[in-house]
Amino acid sequence: MTASTTGTAGDPQQPEEWKVAHLTPEERAARGKAARNEVPRSSHGEWAPADNRPDPVALLEEQGRTRVPDLLPIRYGRMLLSPFTFYRGGALIMAADLAATASSGVRAQICGDAHLSNFGAFATPERRMTFDINDFDETLPGPWEWDVKRLCASLEIAGRDRGFTAEQRRAVVLAGAAAYRTKMRDAAGRRNLEVWYDHVEVSELLDRLRSEVSEKVWKNAKANEAKARARDSMQALTKFTHDSGGKPRITADPPLIVPLEDLLPPGKEREQIDADVRALIRSYRRTLETDRRHLLEQFEFAHMARKVVGVGSVGTRAWIVLLLGRDDQDPLVLQAKEAEESVLERFVGKSQYPNHGQRVVAGQRVMQSVSDIFLGWEHTIGFDGRPRDFYVRQLRDWKGSADVDRMNASTMAVYAQVCAAALARAHARSGDRIAIASYLGGGDTFDHAIAAFASAYADQNERDHQALVDAVKAGRIAAETGV
Repeated sequence: MTASTTGTAGDPQQPEEWKVAHLTPEERAARGKAARNEVPRSSHGEWAPADNRPDPVALLEEQGRTRVPDLLPIRYGRMLLSPFTFYRGGALIMAADLAATASSGVRAQICGDAHLSNFGAFATPERRMTFDINDFDETLPGPWEWDVKRLCASLEIAGRDRGFTAEQRRAVVLAGAAAYRTKMRDAAGRRNLEVWYDHVEVSELLDRLRSEVSEKVWKNAKANEAKARARDSMQALTKFTHDSGGKPRITADPPLIVPLEDLLPPGKEREQIDADVRALIRSYRRTLETDRRHLLEQFEFAHMARKVVGVGSVGTRAWIVLLLGRDDQDPLVLQAKEAEESVLERFVGKSQYPNHGQRVVAGQRVMQSVSDIFLGWEHTIGFDGRPRDFYVRQLRDWKGSADVDRMNASTMAVYAQVCAAALARAHARSGDRIAIASYLGGGDTFDHAIAAFASAYADQNERDHQALVDAVKAGRIAAETGV
């Protein structure tokens, strides 16, 4: 592993496509209304697979060619569990499908994988808990509708997984679509700085939700908030390490957690690898703001391990890095996650950034109201001699998520509104919020179109999930469940 870096710290340059004339609010609203004539809002309800639609399993196999081969059976095993887990891992499949659907022509920085499990709580630098999108592996400028469709289809699919009736599922999806539209229209009437500073603190969110959910659900939410506040580097130290000669070391749990020394190729000395890692940390440090560089300098590298994460990310190279501060009870646990080409790039154009880690960081900083203080990027040469891009953040910093698997229909409808509002807030920061709001309008035409799309695409997702099941049964691919 050798260290190098691309780019510099600070705010990235805006893409050329964002450098537009400063139109008046009236001109921007007219732009949105004109788009309705070209692309009616009802057209977003249409979905039918193309005659030349790619084999979904082949797309997954294509992604697997750049990933750790030994971990691919875990990825497929996790996707096998249900149509919902399949959907979580199928961002490339849906991006290929969305490329053939209606688009208003108005673009924003989009998440690219905005399903309902990619929203959650985390800490702000001021040690408050906020709620926002929390996964940006696929982020890129693109059609804002794609994020809305991916989110709302996930609501329909999750509702099926929970056994909701068709009527209940439609109500959930309509609640999400309406919340997106309402939040965007609210943002359209706000000043630029108001939109940029807009955020949701979890405590305020829970106060507002108390009248909308049952007492039991509210108490569970409060308990989850308290649990999330305990998820930090100290908790990670307790959970993932053990004492070895008076020093904490990351505990092996193969294949999910494998210490660095257990992955060394022949001829590689541990001391040289440790030196390379320290060089990588110094290189990554240059992508942070000055004050955060100073803070990171107070920590010393202690240990590192590869860790399997998520569903769709399984097989990419993800590491947990243990650093220690004043003593062994002053940890900082970072996650360095491989950033590959976004699944959106073949459909909306290449990223302007030469480093995909920087692409993720730049997109995250644009879309989130506030981001991890240790969010940065890195470029290195892997053990296999191939270049790899990474983005880095804290492994755990008050991170929490809703328990989708236990939600009833009414609770999921409320959660749909929260997630959709967060998505609209993110799009309003980078896209033309006035044009988008004008396109959406004050009625529910768009909402009903999205509900129709979500139902039709959920059917497609079930067929795709079955294709994976069949591929495993036929021995085309190997899958390992239970890990």
